[in-house]
Amino acid sequence: MTLNKTQPWWRTAVIYQIYPRSWADADGNGVGDLPGIVRRLPYLRDLGVDAVWLSPFYTSPQADAGYDVADYYDVDPLFGDLSDADRLVATAHELGLKLVVDLVPNHTSDEHAWFEAALVAAPGSPERARYMFRDGRGADGAQPPNNWQSMFGGPAWQRVVEADGSPGQWYLHLFDRKQPDLNWDNPQVREEFERVLRFWLDRGVDGFRVDVAHGLAKVEGLPDWSGAMHMADGRQQQRAPMWDQPGVHEIYRSWRAVLDTYDVADAASAADPGDGRMMCAEAWVVPAENLAKYVRPDEFHQAFNFEFLESPWGAEALRDVIDRTSDANAAVGAPTTWVLSNHDVVRHATRLGLPAGAEKLNGIGADDPQPDAELGLRRARAATALMLALPGGAYLYQGEELGLPDHTTMPDEARQDPTYARTQHKDKGRDGCRVPMPWEKDAPADGFNDTGRLWLPQPAVYAELAVDQQVGVVGSTLELYRTLLRLRREHDLATGELHWVTVEPDVLIFDNGAVRSITNFGSTPYPVPTGWSVAVASRSLQDGAVPVDTTVWTTRDA
Repeated sequence: MTLNKTQPWWRTAVIYQIYPRSWADADGNGVGDLPGIVRRLPYLRDLGVDAVWLSPFYTSPQADAGYDVADYYDVDPLFGDLSDADRLVATAHELGLKLVVDLVPNHTSDEHAWFEAALVAAPGSPERARYMFRDGRGADGAQPPNNWQSMFGGPAWQRVVEADGSPGQWYLHLFDRKQPDLNWDNPQVREEFERVLRFWLDRGVDGFRVDVAHGLAKVEGLPDWSGAMHMADGRQQQRAPMWDQPGVHEIYRSWRAVLDTYDVADAASAADPGDGRMMCAEAWVVPAENLAKYVRPDEFHQAFNFEFLESPWGAEALRDVIDRTSDANAAVGAPTTWVLSNHDVVRHATRLGLPAGAEKLNGIGADDPQPDAELGLRRARAATALMLALPGGAYLYQGEELGLPDHTTMPDEARQDPTYARTQHKDKGRDGCRVPMPWEKDAPADGFNDTGRLWLPQPAVYAELAVDQQVGVVGSTLELYRTLLRLRREHDLATGELHWVTVEPDVLIFDNGAVRSITNFGSTPYPVPTGWSVAVASRSLQDGAVPVDTTVWTTRDA
């Protein structure tokens, strides 16, 4: 895949995800906030990333950690206020960082003014038409309208009590019951979200990460579905009626038109005509050709490559997903956007250390098979080095540059993910990857704040992995990330072209410009090719050879 060297920023950027609850807490209440983020932003400039993506900070009852939005036009007092948001945008730009914010369009909070109005309105009213209200099945309507299940466990329907006190209609919630799905066939819904886009674009944000981007359109009639509810279950021959329906693309074409008006304005006023606004799709969609439809020239700019994230650790599997997804995106002229961790999945430093066949994406508890921490970190460092050598853009999740693992022995009483409660504690949920950042080993809450208060407990190992324990330390994971990001920029790897060098069962070798990347998945060290010198290695060489579970970048000798 070849990309034009004159790229808008989003085609090549490394974007760092901040989970606002857990990055830095300025007021000491145990929950991260926008002033804390502002204070720590220079760290990201020094790390070498290009942009920051923030998970939601909007007004919310926090039933799903802010992904249940009650007001898209304001900041929740837990995180600050609009002036803090403005200061965050300004500070990021002063530091040379772009700022991307989360947009949650599939559902609102049940405390959103629209839904509160729907509850007191009659069936068939305009207020209810903004959501997915339906009559129940059975003579008395006591059965849900269909058999759909929530992604968080249990039925995807909740029955309401009507204004007269009688049992009433049901509303759809593909996630928690406090997250009612919007009806995207309703023109009011479409108009409202275009206003939301403009509100934040006018405040200077550089783009949006769009939550559940593949879920907005549902099949007419909402038919029963007997297949798996997982959003990216490639084993299903028939497309699930609530995911990846053709109707989503019309919505995103209209959004792209809005962003393009700002792109033109930016080009007219900015020194860099490639400074546009962007949006990235969280779309758990397979096969790759279907996902590529989201990044056609008039839709999204990026879409997360979750097939890459989900790939097992092995040369053949990773080469296959790299080829398939890169080719599918190239066919529509789009970059590939690589990712290994985020706030919804087990961190790759933990995931890659689990026993073969025990890999999990969502939540590990003390009674589950425990990861080999040393193996997981070794593979995670190698996987990141491999990822950052590939052409295209990439996302990093907060703390992965420290080698942070999931908290896999978190006390169950500390868990807050609604998945844990809705599955009757069978699914541990996503809290393990959302634990507050460690900044200083010997400070309260490992430097997350000055009070020691924490909304989720930190595992003991976080203190040893804190930022102040790794800055300037040769061989530390933090310094490895800094070196990888610097060399990635120096060698223009993001705008390069991948050429496979050799086909071997236990090694991946490819050239990207002047850099040759070698990842060893085998059982014995792999020799560095003659005439090439190591520029960076995820692990120290072994007698001049690439050790097992290691990636090295090499450059040709002069």
